[in-house]
Amino acid sequence: MSSRDGVRAPQTVEELVRHRLSVALGGWRGLLDSAAAPLAFLVGWLTTKDLTISLGASIAVMLVALVARIARRETLQHAIGGIVVTAVAAFVAARTGRAQDVFLPGILLNLGLSVVFVVSMATRWPVVGFLVGAVTEEPTAWRRDRGIVSLCQKLTALLLAGYLVRVAVQLPLYLAGNTTALAVSKLVLGWPLLLAGIAIAGAMLLRGRTPLQVPHGPAEGDALEG
Repeated sequence: MSSRDGVRAPQTVEELVRHRLSVALGGWRGLLDSAAAPLAFLVGWLTTKDLTISLGASIAVMLVALVARIARRETLQHAIGGIVVTAVAAFVAARTGRAQDVFLPGILLNLGLSVVFVVSMATRWPVVGFLVGAVTEEPTAWRRDRGIVSLCQKLTALLLAGYLVRVAVQLPLYLAGNTTALAVSKLVLGWPLLLAGIAIAGAMLLRGRTPLQVPHGPAEGDALEG
């Protein structure tokens, strides 16, 4: 693939996915921003047991992150995303008056993503494959190579495992109304679990040398039928 602004373009699927995941996560700043709001809520809840104060602390931290990114002229994608998620959680909890409902949108999001990822794998259109297709001339050409499909299936399964773990841990805590445990799990199952997944994915991606340019021919599904 051609380079842009003197930066070498990814030559393998592994390089491409590493780059795309880094951009999607926002690097270390993105990880810190995503952890700041849950931590602020946890500290606020443990010290006051007041829903309004805890939510206010969480939103204030996100606004500070937004202002800091504006001052540094950095992308606002991750800060704005965090504010939207926090605002939705605050709205739901304010409407119901139950502190545990702060975590309901996140639980439902993880559950919905789990369904999407399972369906994508069952149909052999793994979500990670679209990261590859998004930067190629033919968005679905990656399916013509069994090796690429297999790699994308494994990486999609790895991401799916994180969503399932969060739902399995947080849903029972939500049903039990244990807000403190939910806040702790939100923090622990946030960036630490994400970093563990990245480490595993990194080991997989560093070993592989799957060519990014896939050969022309029938799609994988057609090849299997032939």
